[in-house]
Amino acid sequence: MVGLQPTPQGPSLVLHPLSQPGAEPAVFAWKDVGWPEAWNERKPPPRVVVDLRDHGSLEIDAVAQWRAALAAAGDRPSVAQRMQTRWPVLLGVAAAAAVGLTLFYRYGTPWAATQLTRFVPLAWETSVAENVLQQMDAGTLKPSKLPRERQDQLKARFDALARQVPPGLQRYPGYRPPLSLEFRSGMGANAFALPGGKVVMTDGIVKAAADKGLTDDALVGVLAHEMGHVVQRHTTRMVVQQGVLSMGLGLALGDVSGVVSTGASVLTGLSYSRAHEREADCYAIALMAHAALPTAPMGQLLLAIAHEDDEDKDAQKKDGGKAPASGASTPASGASAPGSASQRRAAEDLASHPVWSLLSSHPDTVERATELERGHAPHCANN
Repeated sequence: MVGLQPTPQGPSLVLHPLSQPGAEPAVFAWKDVGWPEAWNERKPPPRVVVDLRDHGSLEIDAVAQWRAALAAAGDRPSVAQRMQTRWPVLLGVAAAAAVGLTLFYRYGTPWAATQLTRFVPLAWETSVAENVLQQMDAGTLKPSKLPRERQDQLKARFDALARQVPPGLQRYPGYRPPLSLEFRSGMGANAFALPGGKVVMTDGIVKAAADKGLTDDALVGVLAHEMGHVVQRHTTRMVVQQGVLSMGLGLALGDVSGVVSTGASVLTGLSYSRAHEREADCYAIALMAHAALPTAPMGQLLLAIAHEDDEDKDAQKKDGGKAPASGASTPASGASAPGSASQRRAAEDLASHPVWSLLSSHPDTVERATELERGHAPHCANN
């Protein structure tokens, strides 16, 4: 004879051996029983099987009486069981999970990454930057062909601007990376920042400014933008964000999280980089204003290069060819990457993604350039 008794943890199962009058019943606690789950409340199965682990199992034909006894003993179906038997509950939980994941991605991940980045040491960033630049130098990047005098002129402007950074523009108090400027060729008209303070400007963007008849204020504005990426630690935050996103989705989605979280990191990268580009724009606007320098030349340069890039892509499409990547560099497979395993992985991740650059491919380039020409943007008040 089978009996059910209520307990604080859940019903316990009691077996009374009828063949042994007077024998003590066997009592199984809630956690020691593999309780059968219901899949359809309207069409119960003809038999339920109760798993007693090492003690065998029970097969019960009186399913209706079994359910009634469970309910009388205080059994309450879990959310998972309700999802299995009721479509409204399943849809409600799915909707709540979707909203939760969306909020986690939209607000939780950037916030967590921003906070965790505070604990990343500058030495780690510097090592990663050296590894990334080494891999890129072994790939697309080539030594600069600018005359040494011209490089020294731009470095002097860069150093002077770096000395004028006001404390109010420091997102992370106490974070003072040594800002330095380097020149390369082989990537077209571009500029990008690496973690730890290193900014790289290509010969192409210097030539583009000269061809458009723009003053060096345009290039200084570009450098201010890249300083914004460094000071606000955008590259480090990107690495941390992807780790937080992968971990969060791993906890939420279980075994399938590997594929989903990797895809999510790639898909969300554009949105994250767009936000970072706007933050760097706001930083450049504020820094240039503090230094009494115009941002209009920077906006004009950005717009001109973006238009040329669009024209090149259109021409490539008409010719049936493929447009070369102007904002990314894939390192040579034989490039060495010294440092710890985590530093090498971070360097490979950064080198395999488009670098944080002024000319990242975003659909709002015209709007950004217009804001830079005006020297202000509505969203900058919130940064």
